[in-house]
Amino acid sequence: MSGELLIQKKADNHYQAGVNAMSQFQFEKAVSCFSKAIVLQPQQTQLYVERAEAFLQLCDFQSAALDYKHTCMLEPQNEVYSQKLAFIYYLQGQCLYDLGMSVEALESFTKAAEIKPAFRPYHMRSLACLTALGRYSDCLRLVSNWLETGDPSADLFTLRARLHQQLNQMTLCYHDVRSALRLKPSCQEASALLKKLQETAERSHHAAVDKALMGELSDALGKINTALEYNPSKAHYYLFRGILYRRLKDFTAAIDDFVLAVDLCGVGEEPPEGEEQEISGALEEDAQTQLVLTYNDFAVQCFSRGLYREAVVLLNKAIEKQRDESALFINRGDCFYKQCEWMFALADYQLAEEMGPDNTAIRLRLAVIHNTLGLHRFNNKKYQEAADTFSVAIKHNPAVVQYYENRAKASSKADRLEEAKQDAIRVLILDPTNEQMVALLLRLLPGCSLSDIMSCATAQSVERQ
Repeated sequence: MSGELLIQKKADNHYQAGVNAMSQFQFEKAVSCFSKAIVLQPQQTQLYVERAEAFLQLCDFQSAALDYKHTCMLEPQNEVYSQKLAFIYYLQGQCLYDLGMSVEALESFTKAAEIKPAFRPYHMRSLACLTALGRYSDCLRLVSNWLETGDPSADLFTLRARLHQQLNQMTLCYHDVRSALRLKPSCQEASALLKKLQETAERSHHAAVDKALMGELSDALGKINTALEYNPSKAHYYLFRGILYRRLKDFTAAIDDFVLAVDLCGVGEEPPEGEEQEISGALEEDAQTQLVLTYNDFAVQCFSRGLYREAVVLLNKAIEKQRDESALFINRGDCFYKQCEWMFALADYQLAEEMGPDNTAIRLRLAVIHNTLGLHRFNNKKYQEAADTFSVAIKHNPAVVQYYENRAKASSKADRLEEAKQDAIRVLILDPTNEQMVALLLRLLPGCSLSDIMSCATAQSVERQ
């Protein structure tokens, strides 16, 4: 017999002895027999398989895994061996996990998952280890990857919501719960978590209201922020926070919240049957009103800082939403006036006057703008137009001496001498120390003294007026 046949025969004897030992539950003897056979024929895959099974019976997972890794190298096309190797790692990981050795168990489960990446239970065991180790961020990345690469399910969204809760990411937790309920409205765990979030949000909202009533606006802001973290779909939370921002003069943040309140109006609200439209409409109206007020307050702040163009932009937005508020047109007119855009200012003041004809503030502004326009026309030597414009200013505010003086000068230049004389007399009645009007009267009435002029019938009539 040749040496090769002798080796094969001896290996077969060891193999058969190992099989017999396995049948008699003599696993250590079986390992010894299979090992001797492997020494003689190291390329025989079945020998490694049998020894691995013997190691498994002895709970020697590490040795069993090494044997199956060798079989995978010998026959890489055989998927049965790779699946068996993954299962061994899974068994090893489970035993380590049961012993509280989470780090070592995680390593084994990770190896199993790497061999069979599409088999979700191995990943779930890795997730259990990460959870036991408190590595919630790693858990979150793992679950997020499942949601992105696989079919999303209500259970996965609920699981990720729990992880967000552990990491105190309450807004993300809320959105995941809602996603879970959209996929499975009957999901009890998601419903319970959503209810808990909503209750916490409402408690924070009530606390914010109490703080605001006590004037503790910063504390109130902190409370309402917490409410929005737990329930970011409540329109009236944004409305309330926007009001707080407005009172704190953080107008940009207030505007953002009011816009969100309008957009979310009715979303997430659960009013009694038949009341949804009414509640939604009232909430939207409140948000729109607060938005207009905030635009106006922001514009006033810009105006006080000399930022007139910015103030106009804000007032334009406010007027776009509420065109029947005269104060908005008055404020925008003031901005135009400061920019020397007098015709735009006049147009806004006139619109405001149509809305509130008895408003003294509007009449005073109309007087000022017409006086300004009159001076501009006077400087351009349009004396007739200037005199008429000063007359409009006087009509709106007849108590300002300067308007009569300006009209007197314009009338004298326009050869309206009688009107100039009467206005000059008016000025001297109201302001006897005005030397310019004295000179004008003496020039209009040569040969007459000032006392004669002021005692004439015309002067007496003017004084009665």
